[in-house]
Amino acid sequence: MTSPPPTTPPPTSPSPITPRPPTAPRPPAAPKSGPRPAPWVRTRLRAAPLGTLLAAALAFVAVLLAAALPRAQDRGADQALRSFLEHSGSTRTSLQVTAPAPASGQSAQALDRTLESLLARTGNTFHVDADTVVHGTRTNKRQPLLNPELSRPHRLPPEMSLLYVQQAQDHVRLVEGCWPSDAPRSAGAAAYEPPLQVVLSREAAATIGARVGSVLKSAPLIDGTPSVEVVGLFSVPDETDGFWVNLDCLPRACKKVVGESYLWEADAFIGAGDLDRMDLWGHDAHDFWRLPVEVGRLRADRLDATKEEIASYVAGPTAAAIAFETRRERIRTTSWLPELFEQAHDRRQAAAPLALIGPAGVGGVAFVVLCLAGALAADRREAELRLLLARGGSRSAIVGRLLGEGAVTVLPAAAAATALAVLLLPTPRPAPALISAATVALLALLAFPVRAAVLLTPRRPAGRRWRPVAELLVLAATAAAVLEVRRRGVAPAGSDPDPLLIASPLLLALCGALLLARVQPVVTGWFARAAARRSGLVGFLGLARAARGSGARGTARSGPSVLPMVALLLAITTGGFGAAVLQSVDSNRLGVARLTVGGDAAISAFGKAELPEGLAKAAGELPGVSTSVPLWIDHDSALVGTVQRSSQVNLIVVEPGAYAELSRVLGCGPFDPALLATAAGEPADAPVPALFSSGLARLGGSGPFTLQPGNGGEVRVRGAAVIDCTPAVPAADAATLVLPASRAAALISGADRPNRWFGLGSVDGDRLRALVRSALPAASASPPAPTTASPSPAAPAPAGDREPAPAPGTQPADEVYPVRTSADAVAELGSDPLQRSAQRLFWASVAGAAGFALLAVLLTLMRSVPDRAALLARLRTMGLRRRQGVALILAETLPQTLAAALGGALVAAAAVVLLGPAMDLSTLVGASVPNGVRLTAGPVLTQALGLAALVAAAVLVEAATSGRRQITTELRAGDQR
Repeated sequence: MTSPPPTTPPPTSPSPITPRPPTAPRPPAAPKSGPRPAPWVRTRLRAAPLGTLLAAALAFVAVLLAAALPRAQDRGADQALRSFLEHSGSTRTSLQVTAPAPASGQSAQALDRTLESLLARTGNTFHVDADTVVHGTRTNKRQPLLNPELSRPHRLPPEMSLLYVQQAQDHVRLVEGCWPSDAPRSAGAAAYEPPLQVVLSREAAATIGARVGSVLKSAPLIDGTPSVEVVGLFSVPDETDGFWVNLDCLPRACKKVVGESYLWEADAFIGAGDLDRMDLWGHDAHDFWRLPVEVGRLRADRLDATKEEIASYVAGPTAAAIAFETRRERIRTTSWLPELFEQAHDRRQAAAPLALIGPAGVGGVAFVVLCLAGALAADRREAELRLLLARGGSRSAIVGRLLGEGAVTVLPAAAAATALAVLLLPTPRPAPALISAATVALLALLAFPVRAAVLLTPRRPAGRRWRPVAELLVLAATAAAVLEVRRRGVAPAGSDPDPLLIASPLLLALCGALLLARVQPVVTGWFARAAARRSGLVGFLGLARAARGSGARGTARSGPSVLPMVALLLAITTGGFGAAVLQSVDSNRLGVARLTVGGDAAISAFGKAELPEGLAKAAGELPGVSTSVPLWIDHDSALVGTVQRSSQVNLIVVEPGAYAELSRVLGCGPFDPALLATAAGEPADAPVPALFSSGLARLGGSGPFTLQPGNGGEVRVRGAAVIDCTPAVPAADAATLVLPASRAAALISGADRPNRWFGLGSVDGDRLRALVRSALPAASASPPAPTTASPSPAAPAPAGDREPAPAPGTQPADEVYPVRTSADAVAELGSDPLQRSAQRLFWASVAGAAGFALLAVLLTLMRSVPDRAALLARLRTMGLRRRQGVALILAETLPQTLAAALGGALVAAAAVVLLGPAMDLSTLVGASVPNGVRLTAGPVLTQALGLAALVAAAVLVEAATSGRRQITTELRAGDQR
């Protein structure tokens, strides 16, 4: 039997093992048709959709606040700067450029060329509104008009200056005649012939007695007598237009007082054709350009650069370049803008602490919440991460996968939040918002991976020493910051925001939280041991768990988590400190307003006029008036007997009791009304007791004194006491004398009829004004029209008939007897956009911090859900009712909340006491006030109790809604621990 050849396939054999020939080729591997592994990130995100959405929502809110707060600060600062400059007036916010008029070759084209050179140097950090530029030429001196037919009050001739203004025809309406010709004077004509053509306002012409066709002669000069011809009259549609700033005597004639007399001043426009002869009118003229800076385009963040550029424009390289380019060596530029910028910078820096404390607080609370969220996510997935590490995964690879998960969740939410903040709060400076948003997004992205890396790191035996060291470092840093702020006091005006003053409340809150985290478990343990002696079980279990701390599954905790405590204390401390600052601002503002008004309401009479009969009594009977103080005041009295022999004083005749109450409430020179009482048995001709102001007492004199009221007579007075302030005349250096009405009214003529009324209480200003109007006689119900210039030269208005100007701050200004209230004064003081912006930003930050603090507590509850659910499930099997389960959750959670509320209130009070004296509130108040923040319990307790109540309500809702579901789930699943 022969064997088969090698190429012949072997016969089939029943043997199960068939050896492969060693030379046979390996068959190719067949492609696998099974499913591919799912991507890691998609799988993990789908495994916990609710957690993914919550993480994205948290990142969105945090980044939105981080991007919105800097933009809100920029918008508030820009609005405050622009409002401050607008209230300063267009004159102070313009560049005033002047230059001597050229001796020859003066023309409108030369003025325009210079204007082009001036405008070419703007547009970098500041812009000039070309449509509101005013430029031209004017004579330096007004020349008297000698025409006999013109109005001559007190035999003084009117005076006139001439102006050429390029934009004049756009702001007037020609009502008679024609506009002066722009054609140049014919060659060969005499310098003074023909007369210069001018156009006057209709009101000014009527006042001085000129008309169309009048040829007005001026004073004769050495080489000729110039004259002007009135060729037209115009009217001014809107005298409030910025074009007429510094052109007061063009729309109407001005009254110039000369000693006891006055004369009229009326200016006139000339045409471009007479520009080269304009200097003949007084032999002197100058060119001017008023360049209004566009206040609405200025930015607070570029204020320093703008200040430098304008300074260069006024006196620097830019000014030298303009002089060289225009060939005007004596061209000069002046502006108030550098000084205004300095004031605006000082105001912004003074309000910066309040504007920055709130955002700093919400930033600190948000940082804690992001750390808590990362810790919660790491605890929830700790078993999974340790399993990956045990099966060969490296820590770097695991952290990288977690970063990928976070990037898919956090980055789109952060981008959407940043875009929304940019869209809702448009500002020209994106960098601060983008940097802040990127920082918070990075923190939200790294919180979970960093926590996971810490969990996967092997523990070292001495790992617990870091906490005491860190606490000591925080305590030392806080003590150093507070001591430094207390030592050096307020930072110099205009300096950058004080970082220590802003960080000190946060450091104090952090120290308070660390101390409270040490103390609260001990105190709660005492209460738990006390509850153990009682028959109930719920209180003991809740307090015991609150003292021990309920952490993640499988972890042994020695106490409650510090992070929720830090979040609550940061929110309460910053909110309480800022609320105390605002309370002090409101208190100081009301005090300033009351001193300005003289009480909560005041009625005044101009000059030596008297209040209508019965008005003071009726005002005192209005609803809300608690104290009524009618008085008589005379500013023209004299006191004889001082070291200066005779001194002018402010004499006040008032009922002592009511005036003492007014002084006490206003805190302005309180005194005992018995000092002004007449002693029993004192003779009728005895000197009248009087209160001397400190300003009057400094004049010296032994007394008794002789008082000479402004309306005649003499009264002997003696000094009863010295007061440093009096509500009717609160000026510190004012010489004021206060007499009792019981005796002075019978000795001084007219003192029994008051000319002032002050009231205390919640006085309705509109009702008080209606009362004043109803008390006026029918003929005086409407105020007299303001005196205007008489159109007839034969009947000029006498100098003494001018309507007296109303006192500043009267509301409304056209009342015969002005009424002022402290509420109106407070509203005026608080109308500054800088104040409103700082307050809005602070309260928005407080609301954000409270929301994040509440979220921190809820995250802590979520972190202890497994242990709490297991405990409640076991207790349910032993007969625990649902209401008892809710009470157990509250007993476990609320001790930390209440401790944080109490600790936050104490820390906020400590911050006010330690840091309050270093704060300057003048900018926020709107008037100069002493430095310092007053500690009041109301604002601090409101913040602490409000946040505690919010947290307690949230815990109650969470316990009532989720407790039952968690217990049912545990009872169905069983104990798998």
